[in-house]
Amino acid sequence: MNHYIMIRRLRFPAILLLIGVIALLHQTGVVDHFWHWFLPLLLILLGLLMLAERAALATDGGYPGSYPGQPGPDAIDPRAATGVGPYPGQPAAYIPDHLQDSKKDSEGRQI
Repeated sequence: MNHYIMIRRLRFPAILLLIGVIALLHQTGVVDHFWHWFLPLLLILLGLLMLAERAALATDGGYPGSYPGQPGPDAIDPRAATGVGPYPGQPAAYIPDHLQDSKKDSEGRQI
């Protein structure tokens, strides 16, 4: 399983765990005001999870097709047959199957 997906799935359980720990500390009298502790710790937790997700994306080589400029495995460059290459950083185009020339017969009719 991808590390990014695993960390993303841990987001909601981590928030529930934070709520439970702060509520327990509030019940025992260690924490006076629940919301004064919860909101800053929630922001810190979400920031740490976002950093962990970003690090997992970097180590796994990225999530295919999730960012502009990083085409997925079925990306087709429409100018490949013209001999003109894409400029650096240009995303590849996606051409639906019904628009491709390979689906036409010798007379140019759609198959």
